[in-house]
Amino acid sequence: MKLQHKDLLEAGVHFGHLTRKWHPNMAPFIFMERHGIHIIDLNKTLLQLQEATQALQGLARAGKRILFVATKKQAKAVVEQEAKRLGMPYVTERWLGGTLTNFVTIRRLIKKMTSFEKLMKDTAYQNMAKKEQLMIAREKAKLERLLLGVADTTRLPAALVIVDINREHIAVKEAQKLGIPVFALTDTNTDPTCVDYPIPSNDDASRSVELIIKALGSAIEDGLAERKKHAEEAPAKPKATQEAVAAKRDRNVKKLTSSTEEAVVPAPKATQQAADKTTKSAAEEAKKTTAKVPKKAATTQEKEPAKKVASKIAPKTATKTTKKKAEKEETTPA
Repeated sequence: MKLQHKDLLEAGVHFGHLTRKWHPNMAPFIFMERHGIHIIDLNKTLLQLQEATQALQGLARAGKRILFVATKKQAKAVVEQEAKRLGMPYVTERWLGGTLTNFVTIRRLIKKMTSFEKLMKDTAYQNMAKKEQLMIAREKAKLERLLLGVADTTRLPAALVIVDINREHIAVKEAQKLGIPVFALTDTNTDPTCVDYPIPSNDDASRSVELIIKALGSAIEDGLAERKKHAEEAPAKPKATQEAVAAKRDRNVKKLTSSTEEAVVPAPKATQQAADKTTKSAAEEAKKTTAKVPKKAATTQEKEPAKKVASKIAPKTATKTTKKKAEKEETTPA
């Protein structure tokens, strides 16, 4: 859905707030001032809208959930209708504090609401007192009014689409805290730096809100259609490609088996004989070296004890000869 300047002018998208209520950060998106009212630059609106639609289309193509938030009377019906058409979650009543940051508690409330629905269908509900039935019915109606739009959500949304960020400032802060991108209609009295994708437009006129929301919704619808088309084409691969993949797999398996067999096959006889010869020659050389080394050691060891014995015997023989000479001298007469 491509919008033009004429469509935006007819819907009154260019009308801003009074000049005394403006926000200085909206200055780049303001075209002029007329009769005490700021006029929004529609060229900037179209550029920002194009950027936002491309981002939303990419999120929808990826299968992400996008939460619509609008509690203003002018935007309630339009946002709820568009969100239901796209199958996306929405919040059109009071924003419960902690819907994003305390999502566990919100899931508990949703389970409570579903348990009330099951209980009301049971026969035990009919046997209850009238006062108890009324209390359960009121509690269920209250939870449905607040949580019916997010009853199917099991995880946090990937993005938020907000109408009037001044009114939904709690939702904006929670999204900022969790790092969730925000797409918002920003009037001249709002701060566009608070959101990731500001769309400068009139957020008070129902026609303006309807036009912008439908443009965003058509982008989401295109993304969902692309995702569905891709999912249908993916499993329906042609038989030729499947056969080619199977043949390639078989070839790879054969290569692996052949390489393992080559590693296990024994070497031929010639290589075995050469290996035996080398091992024998190496063993003979080792024996020769071992035989030579001990002989040298033995000769050296034999020489050393012989010297020691000679040195021990020499002094003994010397003492014996000296004794004999002394005895002879004594026996000889003077």
